[in-house]
Amino acid sequence: MRVFLFLLIFMIGIVSVHSQVGIMKVADLDGKYRKQYLKAQSYIKERDLVRAEKELSDLLADVPSLIEARIFLGHIQYERGLKKQAISTYERVLKQSKAFDVRLWFQLAETYREVQDYDEAARAYQTFLSLGDSNEKLIKRAEKSAKQCLFIADAIANPLPFQPELLPESINTAAAEYLPSFTADQTLLIYTAVRKGQEDFYESRYENGEWSVGKPIYDLNTSGNEGAQTISADGRVMIFTACDRPDGQGGCDLYIAHHDGEQWSKAQNMGPNINTRFWDSQPSISSNGRLLYFASNRPGGKGKNDIWISYLQDNGKWIKPINAGEPINTSDNDQAPFIHADGLTLYFMSNGHIGMGGYDLFLARLQADGRWRNPQNLGYPINTISNEGALSVQRDGIYAYFSKDIRDKPSGAPMTDIFRFPLPDTIRPIPVTYVRARVLDAVTRNELVAHATLTPVGESLTYFKDSTASDGSFLICLPQGKQYALQVEKSGYLFYSDRFDVQDTGTLEKPITLEVRLQPIPEDNVDQSLSIGGPVVLKNVFFATGSTDLQPSSNSELNTLFQLLVQQPELKIRINGHTDDVGTEMDNLRLSEARAKAVYEYLIALGVTPDRISYKGFGESQPVADNRTSEGRQENRRTEFEVLLN
Repeated sequence: MRVFLFLLIFMIGIVSVHSQVGIMKVADLDGKYRKQYLKAQSYIKERDLVRAEKELSDLLADVPSLIEARIFLGHIQYERGLKKQAISTYERVLKQSKAFDVRLWFQLAETYREVQDYDEAARAYQTFLSLGDSNEKLIKRAEKSAKQCLFIADAIANPLPFQPELLPESINTAAAEYLPSFTADQTLLIYTAVRKGQEDFYESRYENGEWSVGKPIYDLNTSGNEGAQTISADGRVMIFTACDRPDGQGGCDLYIAHHDGEQWSKAQNMGPNINTRFWDSQPSISSNGRLLYFASNRPGGKGKNDIWISYLQDNGKWIKPINAGEPINTSDNDQAPFIHADGLTLYFMSNGHIGMGGYDLFLARLQADGRWRNPQNLGYPINTISNEGALSVQRDGIYAYFSKDIRDKPSGAPMTDIFRFPLPDTIRPIPVTYVRARVLDAVTRNELVAHATLTPVGESLTYFKDSTASDGSFLICLPQGKQYALQVEKSGYLFYSDRFDVQDTGTLEKPITLEVRLQPIPEDNVDQSLSIGGPVVLKNVFFATGSTDLQPSSNSELNTLFQLLVQQPELKIRINGHTDDVGTEMDNLRLSEARAKAVYEYLIALGVTPDRISYKGFGESQPVADNRTSEGRQENRRTEFEVLLN
């Protein structure tokens, strides 16, 4: 009935009617022809479209120039689902008079679109726009639809490879499973499942080359519904959506839970800084745990549902979310964000950007200046004229995961299952690897809860800052194309320094694994052999080639060393300098001592008293690697500090 009424209104809203040679109007009818026309109208009011169509066809056989009757006939054919016949009727009218009814071009375009003739639909939309119309809403709709049809025609003509495969029966069942999310090592899958009409969390682990049978997460599941979850790269934090809970800020809120290595904590509402009395849902946390993307229909956005972003401060508080803004959000719906582990590629669904129709999947890439590029449609047949749902992408960018409704073949009952497909190269994120480490006491080998910090070399912004798990472990994702400085600290221990170069894909299939051994700070009454594990290499202290000038990227590590000396006022150290064997032995000795002195002077300038610090150069005399390779020579060119006992 809704479509039928629209068509009647459409007819009444004729924009320009001209008396033209060869065209007869209803007002000119008399006698039996007028009766036929009125009879057709009465049939339409009675919803007897078949008889109305016959009456109009008979009338037009006698009076073929009666253009209004032919428009009426086309609308009836459209309403009856005879779309191709309606197109033929509309085209005949517009051939008689291009501008008799301007909005008929819009209706023709809509009909062409429904029969999936997108080139002709675009042509009709563009003709409608060229003729002009007073309805601004209709004009905007036509402008968007014309672009959309051109996009669809091109997308179908240039399809992307798309071969989705169903995840195994250990995960997918006769019930519904959807919204998959993974840890960075891709060994833990958490998804939402419907059991007995209730949404709960399930988990499956990848072991011995296959996924284990999904099991409910009893720590988080309640008697109500919970779903739409995101899990941190290391699997220690989960943020999810729950609605109508007693502690809720509104209808649907975001909740957070932490895993201590054995179980999940009780989920906590993320509070009024994140949640509102409006709909807040569909979270996605960045791999470093510092950024939270989610969807909300709260006021202050660009459209209906928008994507919002919050940042985790060093004090553990999330800042008030900011709108992702243009070009991500539109005046319509933009939601279901998924920020990839590279931190630069955002996947989301939208019905506001130009696409195939309904909700399409898009990606946007963050540029070096902090602005997002214009979103890119993922293309056909990943996107179709139907609605597409949320997407998640593996750390390596090879596979994407999604859910879709299917029908159980034996019973014909509707089901929702999880699928995956190889992501085409053009829409893949930047590949990432990760560092998995465990922090131990260098003497006792006991696991330690310590603090890890990761900073891109040469940048002031900290990429990762967090404590290790109770077993001393931590996992950090590393986007390709940068060098990273790692520091691990714990009170009562010397800090640990390391550096990772992720400039190529060589390390992506073999993530970095570390055993970080923190050296206890020696006490006067402890034997040196039990407390000293050797010098600590300052892997993030840099000099210009062949120079003694400290580079600014060294400041962070030297400041950490200064803080250690402040916190341990009895500690005395010596700065040691080393070189490779390129050049003369004497030159290398001088260079190593001058570099050690440069570090010494930096610390003195910060306020360390000279009686607590000294320096010495060793030249090429104490290599730790083979000088015959470039890698070995680089390792031998090092600066370190050594604890001196009284």
